Amino acid sequence: MRILLVEDHPMFRDGLARMLESVEEFEVVGEAVTGEEAVQLAQKLRPNIILMDLNLPKMSGIEATKQIIQKQPETGVLVLTMYDDDSSVFAAMRAGARGYLLKEANRNEIIRAIQAVGDGEAIFSPSIARRMMYYFESKSKQVQAEVFPQLTEREREVLDYIARGENNAGIAGVLRLNQKTVRNHVSNILSKLHASDRAHAIIMAREAGLGKENE
Repeated sequence: MRILLVEDHPMFRDGLARMLESVEEFEVVGEAVTGEEAVQLAQKLRPNIILMDLNLPKMSGIEATKQIIQKQPETGVLVLTMYDDDSSVFAAMRAGARGYLLKEANRNEIIRAIQAVGDGEAIFSPSIARRMMYYFESKSKQVQAEVFPQLTEREREVLDYIARGENNAGIAGVLRLNQKTVRNHVSNILSKLHASDRAHAIIMAREAGLGKENE
């Protein structure tokens, strides 16, 4: 597996290179210290994997990743950085990076991440993965609220289970509610959505993107 290192800190870069060269299946084919150099070497050396820092002189790692992926979409870019803020993570993903690790990752974590990206998988540091899950869960709830603003949060939750095909007893069990409470929620949902019956509500919910978890 041919690897290009993009890191402007010499001590960290040298230590990383030595660590990677100790793995039989890895070959460090080049080292870049700027974003511009990373783009040039990627085109010249055609590595399988690029370990990309984000804070680089002349051109950021985000922009370098974007340019590399535009020309060489088959290249796997794995970000290795100290930045764990949302803007950096999602900017890297939008640029085409397949993985995002923090520099606190240990040797085994880095090796596993490189192997995963080489196999076409996406991989993230545990803290980054948790943040992304929270982000998308929050976005999902926000979208649901925008689609059905007349419903309460609990009513949207019940509607989501209705759209999955759950009956009142099943919903009551999952949400730890009594069936009478669930029936009241269902009645309120049908009234607020002006749905003629449960089937009509399911159609409306599915069209809005609810009830897709079991697909």
